[in-house]
Amino acid sequence: MQTTIFNTPVITPVLRLIARLLLKLHGWRVVCDRQALKLKKYVLIGAPHTSNWDGYYFILAALKLGLTPQWMGKDKLFRFPLGSTMRWFGGIAVDRSKANNLVQATVDKFHECRSLIIAVPPEGTRGRGERWKTGFYHIARGARLPVVCGFINFRKKELGLGPVMEMGENLKMELARIRDFYRDKIGKYPEHFTPPA
Repeated sequence: MQTTIFNTPVITPVLRLIARLLLKLHGWRVVCDRQALKLKKYVLIGAPHTSNWDGYYFILAALKLGLTPQWMGKDKLFRFPLGSTMRWFGGIAVDRSKANNLVQATVDKFHECRSLIIAVPPEGTRGRGERWKTGFYHIARGARLPVVCGFINFRKKELGLGPVMEMGENLKMELARIRDFYRDKIGKYPEHFTPPA
């Protein structure tokens, strides 16, 4: 497992204390489905994703909860001079211009690891799109792992982990189930939110 902000000896315990303090100062509350905390491997979807602030609060919540997530981001974020910093924050570079089999590569990575949380922002961008990208679903199905609904709600100043969902064969039904969960989760810029389907 790569060394990240979430598992660096000596530094991470200090950062966890700082994260708790910052969340308190900002007035944010972290809520969590306890079943999710018991899992060692899952696909973590993060929504709504409408602002750069989402990542900041996501990191604070992950530190507070003791999670060690990794996330996928466009390869431009990983170029010099910020590449090593982005990786330390748990980033995995994705080249969206190539038709590579990212889903299968992620499934293989899950099979190799005893514990792994991959965070996927299914909207794919902070701006409004037509619909969610469904890679998270295919990764979960291929790796035979559940999806955990990570969320942020600026209206209530809440974020955390929602329900653990096993993905069935019917993508349309699963997206409808996920849409119901995110129905009342409000991003910083609600007009930029892309609905699941």
